[in-house]
Amino acid sequence: MDGDVGLLSPVSASSAVAVLTGDRAVLAAILAVEAGWAAVLEKAGLAPAGSAAVVAEAADVDRYDVAGIAVRAQGGANPVIPLLADLRAEVKALDTDNRVGALSAVHTSLTSQDVLDSALMLLARNAVTDLLIDLRGITTALAALADKHAETLCVGRSLTQHSLPFTFGLKAAQWFHGLAAAARRLEAVELPLQTGGAAGTLAAGTVLTRDSVETPFDLAGNLAAQLGLAATPGPWHTNRLAVTSLGDSLTAVTDALGKIASDVLFLSRPEVGELAEPRAAGRGVSSAMPQKQNPVLSVLVRSAALQAPSLAAQLHLAAANFNDERPDGAWHSEWPVFRQLLRLALGSVGHLRELAEGLQVFPDAMRRNLDLSGPLLLSEGVSAAVAPLLDAAAAEGGVGDTAGRNGKQQLQDVVDRTLQAPAAEQAETYRRLLREAVPAAALSDERLEELLDPASYLGQAAEISRRILAAFPDFAGKPAPADPSQDLPARTDLNGVSRG
Repeated sequence: MDGDVGLLSPVSASSAVAVLTGDRAVLAAILAVEAGWAAVLEKAGLAPAGSAAVVAEAADVDRYDVAGIAVRAQGGANPVIPLLADLRAEVKALDTDNRVGALSAVHTSLTSQDVLDSALMLLARNAVTDLLIDLRGITTALAALADKHAETLCVGRSLTQHSLPFTFGLKAAQWFHGLAAAARRLEAVELPLQTGGAAGTLAAGTVLTRDSVETPFDLAGNLAAQLGLAATPGPWHTNRLAVTSLGDSLTAVTDALGKIASDVLFLSRPEVGELAEPRAAGRGVSSAMPQKQNPVLSVLVRSAALQAPSLAAQLHLAAANFNDERPDGAWHSEWPVFRQLLRLALGSVGHLRELAEGLQVFPDAMRRNLDLSGPLLLSEGVSAAVAPLLDAAAAEGGVGDTAGRNGKQQLQDVVDRTLQAPAAEQAETYRRLLREAVPAAALSDERLEELLDPASYLGQAAEISRRILAAFPDFAGKPAPADPSQDLPARTDLNGVSRG
């Protein structure tokens, strides 16, 4: 049986992504939940001594035929059922002559949804831990770009057209802002354990703990702590906020990554030439045109950003259709979507991190493009500064413009007349018409040139960048405030072992 190796999803086709989200990883997560539960039962005195060790040994994913389990899952509509049969067989083989009685610790009082929901949360937890590492790598690189290029002039664009002078530092800071905010949101998402039993009432767990000092809630809390998942006040079999919240947060990350990729794709066009992706052997090649160097990192990231929103919407659609106490199909529809979102996010952050850390910036090209609009780019600032001078001069002289126009209208006329001139002549035409429209006594030549200098009309660009970076110090590569809640959680591998 062929496995999905990502042939048609190159954005996530990597061994690192496969290790965290592949079928083998899912199976290992299910086994980790089962092994963890056996350990919790033994510690509570609800399973024979030594049973946890037997189950843990049997829960080695290498013992199982992933492809075979996938096919057999059709019999019960989920993979937990055939895996349990195989796990029990492994435990029985290891616990010779039922010496320990470990079989009684396997899956006791749980249901398939408990195990699979918890396993997918564990899968997500490990993936999110890796995601946050790469996200911090990206935001640190973007913060460095914002600092380095705080005074690098470029042109701002709105609705595809030149708008105002800008800085590349502010552009990088805005990229940083979107991604750091999305990463912080992802960091705050709770990934809860699920234990509810057959219908979400903990009935079997209540029977199990009848003669114990432990309650079903205690057992659930202990398993959550062991797996590094969040404890909840009760089962959430049909309340899918945990799933949709994660889906929304992952999509927010791919949105922010997609914005960066889209900008890089435009700015790296040969006719723009302001940025270029880092080069690597074999990357960006064309099957037909040897001269091409395609910005494939951005292409892959953008492809993920275009896919993620519909996947998040599918999770919401499923959540709205979780009927009864166990849904008939809605739950099942979550699994591939949930995993694909994790894959797209993981693949995207890996590509964008390489892009951000190796991005080539060409200030000369930025200045060349800025100068294409010439002094007309400063017309907003000129109007704000000069229109009141024209109005004041008219008031002092008692005579206004011959056509009865106020200062702002006169300056708009200067712009309109300039735009009628050939493009190569517009810069000189604008200066000349301005000089003709404004009395020298009201506006000196030196002040006019100052108004036509792009560096003089950057508003609060530098302060905006500073404030953005200061709002997310932990994502800017700077020491974060002492706050234990901001620490990255310890990573738990898929055998339930803390790896720090």
